[in-house]
Formats: sequence, structure tokens, C-alpha cells
Amino acid sequence: MSFRRVVTAKNAAGKSVVVSDGTSPREMALKHTPGFVSAPIWMAKPSLPADGKDPMSIPGSSLLPGPGGSTFLVVTFPPDRVMMSPEFNPALAGPEHAVAAPGIAETFEMENPGMHTTPTVDYACVIDGEIVLELDDGVTVQLKQGDTVVQQGARHAWRNPGDKPATLAFVLLGAGAA
Repeated sequence: MSFRRVVTAKNAAGKSVVVSDGTSPREMALKHTPGFVSAPIWMAKPSLPADGKDPMSIPGSSLLPGPGGSTFLVVTFPPDRVMMSPEFNPALAGPEHAVAAPGIAETFEMENPGMHTTPTVDYACVIDGEIVLELDDGVTVQLKQGDTVVQQGARHAWRNPGDKPATLAFVLLGAGAA
């Protein structure tokens, strides 16, 4: 699945214009995790007027926002059976995830696949399908289309025990120490 991204701004005359219409330059369908799509849409440390630069045009830059910054991304999670398949090769998939989600991929725990903690407050919305949010001690929350999550720096994983992909939209807000 591909995600259309429409970016607007103001031109030199102060008129609203479309500056980009298409997929994000960093959208990536992973070859070694079939069905997994990472679509980083935008990153910002909010200020207006916008500088006109596309933050997604810088390959390899971290998707983790610093304090006061934000990241908007859409992720499609394939069913868990994809990772349980005998053909699945973590040695090939891992580096591909690091390219698709730099900064975030490094927060994943090797000894607990999928579990991670980011220094962010995250807003998530299930756009399509169903998914399970796993927290510490095996606590799980079943989510369906339209459900939302506010994640406050909690250790978690996303699990898809179903037969269909699940697509979620995320806004990550870089959080500083209290």
C-alpha cells in the first residue's frame, strides 16, 4: 500500500500552495518483512512560516523527534505469521527496518522482539484492521479500526495475530525531562 502525502505552504506572495503531492521520499515497503510498510510523512520543530524544505528528503536521518519536535508516520503491520514463517530471516530484516525507521529501530530490544521504548509521547490511531498493543508483563490491549492510543514513553510492542494487515497512523512528540 502506498500513502499519498499532500504538503501545503505559502508562496512568496503569501498565497497557499501545494508544494508536494505524492508519496513520501522515505516510504518503504520492506522486502524481507513482506507486508510491512513504513511511511514517514513529516518531521518538524514547529515554526511558521515553513522553510520550504522537505525533512523526509534526508535519507537516514533519525525519525525520533527531539524535545519540542514531532514526527508523523503511517505504518502497516503484516500478520505475525510473516515473522514466524520459516522463510523469515531476521538477519536480513533487521538492517532493512533500520533503514526504514532510523532512530526508532535502534530502540528495539533484541532479546524481546518488537518491544521498545521511545523518549516520546505518541498518538496512534488504527486506520485499518486490528492490532494488539503489548505492554510490560504480557498485558495486552486489543485495538480495532478507529481506536486510539496515547503512549507516554511506555515500553511496548505491536502484535498482529490476525490474518490481515493493520495500518496505524502515529504522531510522535519529542519529550524532554519533566
